[in-house]
Amino acid sequence: MTYPKIKSFLDKSLSVKITDERKLMLNQIVDYIKSTDDPKLNFICTHNSRRSHLSQIWAQVLAHQYGINVSTFSGGTEATAFHPNAVATLKRAGLEITRGEGSNPRYSVSFSEKADSMICYSKTFDDPVNPQANFAAIMTCSEADADCPFVPGASARIKLFFDDPKVSDGTSEEAKIYGERCAQIAAEMNYVFSSIK
Repeated sequence: MTYPKIKSFLDKSLSVKITDERKLMLNQIVDYIKSTDDPKLNFICTHNSRRSHLSQIWAQVLAHQYGINVSTFSGGTEATAFHPNAVATLKRAGLEITRGEGSNPRYSVSFSEKADSMICYSKTFDDPVNPQANFAAIMTCSEADADCPFVPGASARIKLFFDDPKVSDGTSEEAKIYGERCAQIAAEMNYVFSSIK
């Protein structure tokens, strides 16, 4: 069971419309998870700072909620830092997040008393903490997809591009745009895991 505020956020996110085109992409993730006994999802973006983290975290939250055994990861074509605006939007959605030290801090992300906290920080997709073989590489941005045409060890490669909320950084629309992206990703991960049960 997730924290009550997360459940409320997820209930609201169900109003996000998922197009048939998006469902075709999401169904590839569903098929991958169904096809393996130990599914691992590595969400890959350029900087591993926003979209890939949001995807990794919501996928783990929804897998837990639906009781599906899935391990989620994220990485970039380069490492920067888990962006504070992405962290803030997850906090507003009800996740409990504690920040570590340094320029690329490790964040402890908790979503349920019955699940271990996730440790999230920016890293490359091939970092040793990420799976090295037998995983689905889910490309969350077109730049990473173009820069990394081959992901070593991946048994599946799925394109699931999201618009970058970075465009709103420092503007009056920042919280709104990040909130919309967060809700979209949560809704789409809900579609994936609700389709498996």
